[in-house]
Amino acid sequence: MPIRYDASMTDASMTDASPAEASSAGAASTALAPTDAPADEATQRLAAAIDLQTVRVVHAIAAHGSLTAAAAALGYSQPAVSQQVRRFQERTGVALVERAGRGIRLTESGRVIARHARAVTTSLEAAAGELAELKGLRAGRLRLVAFPSASPTLVPELIASLGARHPGVAITFVEAEPPEAVEAVRENRADLAITFSYPGDRDDPHRASARGLAVRAFGDEPIRLVLPAGHPLAGLDDVPLERLADDPWIAGCPRCRGHLLELAAAAGFAPRIAFETDNFVAVEGMVAQGLGVALLPALALRATPRHPGVVVRPTAREDVRSLHLVTAKGAERVPAVAAALRALEALDPGGRAAAAVGSIDDDV
Repeated sequence: MPIRYDASMTDASMTDASPAEASSAGAASTALAPTDAPADEATQRLAAAIDLQTVRVVHAIAAHGSLTAAAAALGYSQPAVSQQVRRFQERTGVALVERAGRGIRLTESGRVIARHARAVTTSLEAAAGELAELKGLRAGRLRLVAFPSASPTLVPELIASLGARHPGVAITFVEAEPPEAVEAVRENRADLAITFSYPGDRDDPHRASARGLAVRAFGDEPIRLVLPAGHPLAGLDDVPLERLADDPWIAGCPRCRGHLLELAAAAGFAPRIAFETDNFVAVEGMVAQGLGVALLPALALRATPRHPGVVVRPTAREDVRSLHLVTAKGAERVPAVAAALRALEALDPGGRAAAAVGSIDDDV
């Protein structure tokens, strides 16, 4: 449904275009790509009409769902975003948005532009980044997202390393679990995500939800058993999980809790979960008081000084979780992202350098 715009338009104040306006839009479309013009010529004219600002606006509308939210995300006024959409429609006769109830949504044409917007903006950021690199990477930005136990370990080391080498790069950081971190990269709210996955995880966010993104392996992080210092098995070099079948367990984050259930099932028992907390410091405190035993990843144990009331032992199977670095495809050409990837390789928490494992292509 075509929409009539004016400079003061809001999401809820759109009105249908009049027949005269629809006719005018059709005339504009005919002028842009006449039916007797060769197809490639018409395509070239449309390509020339798609400016970067329109791409950014459409991408923001797709990500945030309204003109008002898109304007806020871009730092523009709502009328400015409305005018950008209106000018594109006037130039091409192609409507990018349509009314949906009291709001708006992208038309099929708008969704086409939104689908290509991520690749376009990444390529342009790469070009801008290469220019900045020619100037010694004195400018640029890195929007980082990582899981909680990376926040006090890998993240400060990365930020300090980049700050020492490239003080002109502006770095922001948000903490998020892997599914939300992958989504942030997909929606262009983050440039680089540090994530993890467990072997056999049926909800691994690095599969279907990471289609079209680049996923790099970043090593394997050991999983450790945390026992009270006076536990009967505390003196063993490594502990078979089945020998803890009768102990109460303290479970961690949802993904960690799911992994505990899978490991216990493989060892032939169902763990009796007495307490649950996402706070790995609290886990150690509970174990120290003899309230149960727990599994914690090595980064969580690195994050704070070891509690004197616990001992840490490897599992008999030397269980691990995998770490990943997630970016948009081609983002390694953006110098700030490339510098972050190099810095993370030097940190190498899993005992091997980060290696690209390719990208998962979109089905479309």
